Amino acid sequence: MGMNKPSILIYINEADPDILNEVCAGIEEEGIPYEIFSKEEMDLEYLSFNSANDSILGAGIGIFGGKVALSLRSLPRGTYIYYLENPTDSESRNIGANGARAVKRMPFKD
Repeated sequence: MGMNKPSILIYINEADPDILNEVCAGIEEEGIPYEIFSKEEMDLEYLSFNSANDSILGAGIGIFGGKVALSLRSLPRGTYIYYLENPTDSESRNIGANGARAVKRMPFKD
């Protein structure tokens, strides 16, 4: 599937396009590559957990409809760094930026 590049993986299912665009913009602002994969699973926990575990960098974001979650490989399934339902553009962008900051071991944005 091409998941061997060092990048943050974003697993989506019926993702709100505004959320996806802002998450990607936040990651781009931090200079970390990302890849987007459409998945059949209709479960945010699955999307975020598996994206983090499949990522070489150990950070993944799941987006299911209007819900978004940031996970790290080191966290147990169902535990998120961030989880939001119907986030604002700013909140979506910050989730992306904070995924990149986790990889760079930098403090998170508010």
